[in-house]
Amino acid sequence: MAFRSSLTGEDTQPGLLNDRRYLALYLPTWPTDYLKRAEPALTSPLALYERIKGGLRLAAVDRLAGAQKLFIGQNLADARAMVPDLTAREIDLPLLEAAFGTFADWHSNASPLVAVMSDMNVYGDLVLDITGVSHLFGSELGMLRTLVLRLRQLGYAADGAVASTIGAAWAASHFAPNRVVPAEQTGGLLDGLSVAALRLAPMQVAGLIQMGLKQIGQLRGRDRKGLQARFGASLIMRLDQAFGYAEERIAPRLPVAERYAERKFPDPIGLMDDVLMTTQDLAIQLGIRLESEGLGAQAFHLFLYRVDHKVMTLSVNAGSPTRDPDHIARLFANRAERLQGEYDAGFGIDMIRLAASSVAPLEPSQLGAFSRGDDTDLGHLYDRMSSRLGTLSVVRSAFVDTHIPERAVRLEPVIARSADNPAAAPDPEQARPLRLLPMPEPIGITAEVPDGPPMAMIWRRVSYRFVKAQGPERLNAEWWRSGQRLVLVPPLTQQELNELKQQGKEPPYTPNVPLFYTWNAVRDYYIAEDAGGRRFWLFRLGIYGVAPNPTWYLHGFFS
Repeated sequence: MAFRSSLTGEDTQPGLLNDRRYLALYLPTWPTDYLKRAEPALTSPLALYERIKGGLRLAAVDRLAGAQKLFIGQNLADARAMVPDLTAREIDLPLLEAAFGTFADWHSNASPLVAVMSDMNVYGDLVLDITGVSHLFGSELGMLRTLVLRLRQLGYAADGAVASTIGAAWAASHFAPNRVVPAEQTGGLLDGLSVAALRLAPMQVAGLIQMGLKQIGQLRGRDRKGLQARFGASLIMRLDQAFGYAEERIAPRLPVAERYAERKFPDPIGLMDDVLMTTQDLAIQLGIRLESEGLGAQAFHLFLYRVDHKVMTLSVNAGSPTRDPDHIARLFANRAERLQGEYDAGFGIDMIRLAASSVAPLEPSQLGAFSRGDDTDLGHLYDRMSSRLGTLSVVRSAFVDTHIPERAVRLEPVIARSADNPAAAPDPEQARPLRLLPMPEPIGITAEVPDGPPMAMIWRRVSYRFVKAQGPERLNAEWWRSGQRLVLVPPLTQQELNELKQQGKEPPYTPNVPLFYTWNAVRDYYIAEDAGGRRFWLFRLGIYGVAPNPTWYLHGFFS
């Protein structure tokens, strides 16, 4: 099929088109093409079926089966009768959806903005925002031709189109494929297409055809309220999106980075050492660009595009904005050491892209002949350790503004540390033990009077007699924290948990600290010393005559 750069016929200017351009790719037999690429032995007609209301219906057919008049929705028994050598398999939708997502990511080597159009199906339709990108291929027509032909060479049935709206590009790729539609001709293209080109539900399409409204042009000028009342608001929305009266945005799968450097290879590479050497060169290019803009970045993403239409991603983070090429390359080298066993170049890597995100202003600093700045070395050490060991493996203690000792410190990743709170720092004049127990442990106490200083205690079945005691120091309850639990380590997001699950790893241990209640949290602390010189920090929880049953706990040890 020839590729065309324009339309013929009357032009119709749409209303609110902007200057963006979109390329839609349509792969009608992608599920069966994907399976046949994975299993070359599948040479006979192939169909995938699904169970619908107790029956087996075809959900996908390849080109050989389609040539023999098999169609989606057909009964499997009828299909077997028509094609005796048919290979039928039950469709695995989660597998195909995940595989098509990876397939979509691979197309980011052509444009950084790639999304799966799941309006009609979870696989088969891609859209790329090619604004400002098509000149790299010579023209929009050259880019369309390159992307479609390379898919066909890989064994996929593919068509595409370029237009000024996502709806128009999708419609053209399905019903008037392999053409570039100028903005001023968008209306002329859509008017002559079937109403099914609006991405409507089958019931809506059937209802419109029953009314004699077979082409999109027949919908224009009709009573919008009447159409909406009969066919729903989605019809009006799709109509406005296609003509550019309503905005429609894509949701890119990969992080969108405006600043990146990339390199294409005439011959694919496969060694990790070659990847890291290229990363070093790209880090220099990216650092020069960031320096020219007076910026630094905290997140860096490495995309490795394999020749078998797959992409591997690797991301690292820095504790503070940086554009130091050596430091950026070292972070990826440390992370690569952790992932050495999982690295798989497949049949080779033909393109590498290094992108920066989370950018912030970074002023140039004056350095001496033998210096690197105030905290640069320490910050770089934190970054390298976190990259090699994992973000949650390198943490620091951050003070919390509270009177309760076990709540006074929390752990946070050192590369994502929060600003220090001077008000939360402990008072150096207050006597505090160097070692706290993970949780206060109950003890038995002997005292001359109920609310007097302790004279002896029993802890872990061992008796200790005190020769002196100091106290009490009363710590009152914090009413605003009632019912809360101290979070020692920030909980993982759902995305991080899913990534660990895919890698077959267990999530890190998260301490389950009990809830804090103010009604039973008034403490009287004592420092007690036994005959052996051991000094203990213990407290009575509750006040005699107020709390129903005051209890004693051992909390820590002095040197």
